[in-house]
Amino acid sequence: MMTDSGRLPRPGVIRPRLVVDDVYDQLVVLIVDGHVAPEEPLSIDALAREFGVSTSPVREALARLEATGLIRRMAMRGYRVAPALQASELRDLMEARLLIEPGAAARAASATPRAGTVAALDAAVEDLAKAPRGSSYESFREYYEADRRFHHAVVAGTGNRFIMQSYEALGGQFQRFRLFSGRGVTDADATIAEHAAVRDAIESGDARAAAAAMHAHLDGVTTRSLGELATAL
Repeated sequence: MMTDSGRLPRPGVIRPRLVVDDVYDQLVVLIVDGHVAPEEPLSIDALAREFGVSTSPVREALARLEATGLIRRMAMRGYRVAPALQASELRDLMEARLLIEPGAAARAASATPRAGTVAALDAAVEDLAKAPRGSSYESFREYYEADRRFHHAVVAGTGNRFIMQSYEALGGQFQRFRLFSGRGVTDADATIAEHAAVRDAIESGDARAAAAAMHAHLDGVTTRSLGELATAL
């Protein structure tokens, strides 16, 4: 069909699923499920051969994965799987989240309108409740995604891109989920109840209650995760 100017219309944007997304997903499975050991080097060429792709999507996927804390880039030595999560590192991560997320929850509760935030939180809590909780990443992946979306929705509810950038820079959520590999999600009931408390406080517009509920949730996550670490040693 010709346009009003007599020219053929320009092609639309092509949006195929990127190969790099598949490579990224496969790398997460390899690492979270322990197919590659902590601190093991990751060869770009070897991974490209294993996945049947060129090295370009592997490089891009590794660069993206570094932000999650699952891998680390060593100067002149390439990428390596991050060391096994230590109690001190977990405490530092959760301390950083405690500096950001309770304040974000308070701000989200004070924002107007907030119906969109509450709807996103409802969807995340519902998905969390029905998600599988098996022992491999593929079987608790939906649970992880729902958990991630819940926290993302709280921070997004602030409407402040700088708060969002600070939150996303932390990464690290994947690190905690490494603890569930081989045993499955162990704290779903507590997490769902804590998420619901945060959601209710935000819907009510009670900033103080929202901050307190998020603080209690992150404290609970810390305590439970430290317990998982202790039994894994």
